[in-house]
Amino acid sequence: MVLWASAFVAIRHLAGTFAPGSLAFGRLGLGAICLGVIAGRGGLPKATPRQWLGIVIVGALWYATYHVALNAGEHHVDAGTASMLILCAPVFVAGLAAVFLKEPMTRTIAVGLGLAMAGGALIAFSGSGGGDQRLLGAGLCLISAIAASVAMIVQKSLLAGLKALPLTWMTVTVGAVICLPFVGQFVGDVRHASGSSILWLVFLGVFPTAIAYTTYGYALSQMSATQAGILTYLIPPITIVLGLVFLGEAPPALAYVGGAVTLTGVVIARRK
Repeated sequence: MVLWASAFVAIRHLAGTFAPGSLAFGRLGLGAICLGVIAGRGGLPKATPRQWLGIVIVGALWYATYHVALNAGEHHVDAGTASMLILCAPVFVAGLAAVFLKEPMTRTIAVGLGLAMAGGALIAFSGSGGGDQRLLGAGLCLISAIAASVAMIVQKSLLAGLKALPLTWMTVTVGAVICLPFVGQFVGDVRHASGSSILWLVFLGVFPTAIAYTTYGYALSQMSATQAGILTYLIPPITIVLGLVFLGEAPPALAYVGGAVTLTGVVIARRK
């Protein structure tokens, strides 16, 4: 969660240097290489056609779609705001898990989902300037949250037959392959990037991608999708602190209210 929180700050920092697709390709490409060095020694694990379909879905949604949309969203909203919008994901996961994984579905999940969406709306409409652009950024971040939620459910089912490390390697690689159309743009961005920006990119590829997604995949194999998803609400407070330290920016006041409403929705959705 700490590494994922730092990713929001790194993405925001690199928004003026790398285009959304370019940054996604660079991050995923580096992550795939790092994971391949470790997981690739044993070769590709044997997967059924159904599992390969799931691998492609996770790679397309959680890695390609999520990262491109989030990168684009952070061109218009600060890192803390983006992380609070992604906070809606645990409630989406709870609803999807009830439908597809037969995890318990309660009336409180519906109430929590409603509150989470209301909180997301408050976050989206917070801020005094750049209204249309801010709404665009908020919408892109919500698309990221939905993509990650669907992918998390699919990945949970895949972890019943595949280990976390090789699965993460394969899905990250699929995401990088899908982002190949951005390779020309990536080369151009790297040529104009400063040394510190390239180091931030390397950090994104190694730590929040290769390491964090693997450790989260292992955690997901040891608990329910809902339990794992709810851990992500630790990310916004960490992101806000890191954003203040490294970027000197914080979400608008109304965004904190929206974040609190969203968090309340998450807590209610998971109340026993």
